[in-house]
Amino acid sequence: MYPLCRVEELPEGSARGFEAGGEPVFAVRRFGEVYAYRNSCPHIGVPLEWLPDQFLDSEGELIQCATHGALFLIETGLCVAGPCTGEALDPLPIAIRDGVICLAGL
Repeated sequence: MYPLCRVEELPEGSARGFEAGGEPVFAVRRFGEVYAYRNSCPHIGVPLEWLPDQFLDSEGELIQCATHGALFLIETGLCVAGPCTGEALDPLPIAIRDGVICLAGL
């Protein structure tokens, strides 16, 4: 188990980057659910954010890769636009324990 943050530290409609087990990861909270992914674009393996914790598009509706503009569904990580359309982010299992968002594995 890798604790990331308390639930209230990831507000609705936001995303945050973390390091867990030496790996860059990020979590997104949308409609009360939390999703976690490895912080690596499937196109060329670069980190997704352009500034710390800037993983979402301007509307907060999709995950966006800052390097080539690829767009990913928050709920599944599926790329719906850009150079890696049809590929997906690597999802990570999460658990919420005593109000703390934890990665259940890497």
